[in-house]
Amino acid sequence: MPLTKRIIPCLDVDHGKVVKGINFIQLKSAGDPVELAKRYSDEGADELVFLDITASHEKRDILRQYVENVAKKINIPFTVGGGIRNVVDARNVLCSGADKISVNTAAVEKPEIITELADAFGRQCIVVAIDAKRNLSPSPGKVTIQTVDGPVWFEVTICGGRISTGIDAVAWALQTEKLGAGEFLVTSMDKDGTENGFDLELTCAISERVHVPVIASGGAGLPQHFVDVLTTGKADAALAASVFHYNKYPISLVKNYLCNAGVPIRQ
Repeated sequence: MPLTKRIIPCLDVDHGKVVKGINFIQLKSAGDPVELAKRYSDEGADELVFLDITASHEKRDILRQYVENVAKKINIPFTVGGGIRNVVDARNVLCSGADKISVNTAAVEKPEIITELADAFGRQCIVVAIDAKRNLSPSPGKVTIQTVDGPVWFEVTICGGRISTGIDAVAWALQTEKLGAGEFLVTSMDKDGTENGFDLELTCAISERVHVPVIASGGAGLPQHFVDVLTTGKADAALAASVFHYNKYPISLVKNYLCNAGVPIRQ
């Protein structure tokens, strides 16, 4: 039997409040993290992701009390990211109730942290988050993807999308897999919050090349978008925020749609 695909709501948390924006900016409040987390757990989400989106930029520790409060209310796997810089930070988050930890900025600044975390907790526990945006400028040595808009490469950003790194996202995924990444959370900055569909080219480019699960993020607006990214995009899981936070399409409806479309899903 094919492995079932996963549907994962995401809580982008800014100082205790869930927020949502477009292209990582224009943030507006979307609710209380504990209330939303419990709702999603009760509604049949396969996992939950909690990202403290300003921790790395503000160079502070993740706000552990919110992680603990969420963990007490849910009974599904729980990934937490934001401000995790070393093994001690990761252990504190895991001891607060997380099942997996996600790293982005720290991994780019110090790639060996991925191996250190994998050695300490097992690679199945380590999610490398890749926030990527399209770059249309020709750049020798980058993994160039042919798209409807012409040839592009995907550039890694850090600190909540504030800093461009010049790093090729596809090459970065391959490098970090070798270092110990057990899963990837791939977010399209171009699609984030637009609700006009996932970036299928970005997701597929990484999914086809790595040998660990890929979670696609950024752009979900319709149930068909989930079908597209889990089939054409070859993702193992689809993550979304706006469509769930504002009750546009409940998790059960999305799962039923996927099931009717022939996508293997856990009901």
